[in-house]
Amino acid sequence: MATRSLTRRSESFPSIFNDFFRPWDSLFDINGGSLLGSLNPISVPAVNIAEQKDHYVVSLAAPGMKKDDFKIDIDGNTLTISAETEETKEEKEDKYTRKEFNYSSFSRSFSLPDWVNKDKIDATYENGLLKLTLPKTEEARKLSTRHVSVK
Repeated sequence: MATRSLTRRSESFPSIFNDFFRPWDSLFDINGGSLLGSLNPISVPAVNIAEQKDHYVVSLAAPGMKKDDFKIDIDGNTLTISAETEETKEEKEDKYTRKEFNYSSFSRSFSLPDWVNKDKIDATYENGLLKLTLPKTEEARKLSTRHVSVK
């Protein structure tokens, strides 16, 4: 099977930002959680990409979300997966009121190769895992793997 890759768009700012603070990050490690890490608003879910004979599978770990939280867009050869969630909790007792707000969002973009059939991309979300199936075009399916012997 031929090896092909889907490339992720460069996200140089988060990487530079994280690398810049990494030496201090470990100095402030408190109970396994780092002080500076908790201040970093940039968080993107892990993504795995697997190639099958007829398609690619893009798996994105996003536990605690609902399928309606996701937005998947294709613009030319760019696939963008994004999501936003917002949660508000309020507790009222006789002498106090406590409100908690939680907002999270992310966006991941990938360059799609020409051999992906963009009109037939499918997505499912189950048990915290978003899976996208990216079918290959007929031309890509016909490409065969060839073994070369070493002489």
